[in-house]
Amino acid sequence: MLLKSRPAHSLVGALFKAQRNVRLLSASTKPRVLLLDPINLAHEELESLKSEASLIPLTSTDRASFINDLKSDYKDITAIYRHFKGTGSINITGRFDEELISQLPSSLRFISHNGAGYDQITVEPCTARNIQVSNVPSVVDDPTADTALFLMLGSLRQFNVALAQAQAGSFHRGLPLSSDPQGKLLGILGMGGIGRALAKRARALGMTVQYHNRNQLSEDLEQGAKYVTRDELLSTSDVVSLNLPLNAATKHTISTPEFKSMKPSAVLINTARGPVVDEKALITALESGEIAGAGLDVYENEPQIPAELLRHPRAICLPHIGTLSYETQKEMEAFCLRNIRTGLSTGKLSTFVPEQKGRW
Repeated sequence: MLLKSRPAHSLVGALFKAQRNVRLLSASTKPRVLLLDPINLAHEELESLKSEASLIPLTSTDRASFINDLKSDYKDITAIYRHFKGTGSINITGRFDEELISQLPSSLRFISHNGAGYDQITVEPCTARNIQVSNVPSVVDDPTADTALFLMLGSLRQFNVALAQAQAGSFHRGLPLSSDPQGKLLGILGMGGIGRALAKRARALGMTVQYHNRNQLSEDLEQGAKYVTRDELLSTSDVVSLNLPLNAATKHTISTPEFKSMKPSAVLINTARGPVVDEKALITALESGEIAGAGLDVYENEPQIPAELLRHPRAICLPHIGTLSYETQKEMEAFCLRNIRTGLSTGKLSTFVPEQKGRW
C-alpha cells in the first residue's frame, strides 16, 4: 500500500513548530534574572547575560504589588539586579528589609546591588536564607574621592560664597579670606578604598593625613597616614571626612557632642551616607559657628535636602553625584552583570558584602 506524502507546506509548518518548541524549552530552562533597574550603559555585558539567562523587567507599581508578583511573575528567579539611586526601584520595592526578604522566592540565590553602600539591604536575613549579596566595592573609590576633594577645596576656599557673590553682581566686595589646603590636617573616619584615594589626593595638595578605623591598617596601606583615636581625630583635624559605611553602629555617629569637640575653623565632608550625620545637629553647628563649613553629597532623607543647608552660605550641597560619571556608571553596571554571570556559572559570586565573606 502506498503512503501518502505530506504536502511541503505541512512539513515546513511542522519543522517551524518544532524549532519554536526547542526555543521555548531552551528559554524555560535558563535561569531567570529580575532586573529591578534598567541597564543603560553596559550593553556588551547585558548581551552576554541575555545569552545565559532570561531577563525579567520590573513591572510592579508599588511594594504591595511587588510582593504579590514575587509569587507569580517573578517566581523561580535566581538573581536580582538593583541600583542604589533614590529615584530608582526602591520607590517601588522599598528597602530589602526582613519583611521583604522573607517573601523572596526560595529559588533566589544572588542579589547584585549596584552601589558601594548597601544599607538598603538587610544582610543577615539574606544570609540566613542562603542568598548571596554583592555590592560594588572598588569601582567607586576614585570618583567618590574626586567628589570629596571638590567639596573639601570648596569648603576651605569658600568657593560657594564667592560664586554666590559673583552671581549677585558683587565682585568679591566684603568677601572674607578663606583657607588654603596646604599645611592643613585631614582626618578621615573610615580609611577604606575611598578614604585612601582621598588621602592620596590630599597629600598632593600638601596636607597631612590622619585616620581612624576600628583596626589600624598595615603600613603599606597607611601610606604615611597617622592612626589616631576617634576623639583625637575630631578635636585636631582641620577637615573631617566621613568615609564609613552606614549601619546601626554608625547612624548619627556625628552629632552634637562631635561638633562641639571639633575646631571652630574645621569643615565636615560627607560623601558616605547621609544618616551617619545628625542633620539637625549639623544645621545647629553651622548656624552657631561651632564649625566653619560643610561639604555634602549625601543626606538623611534623600532626595530631600533640608532648606537650611541649601541656603546656608557655608554649606556646599551636591545631589548625591559622587559616582555619576559616564565611565563609573558603565563600569558599575558591568561589574554587577559580570558578578551575576559568575554566580550563575559557578554557584558563587566573585565578591560578597563584608558580612558574608567566608560564608561560601
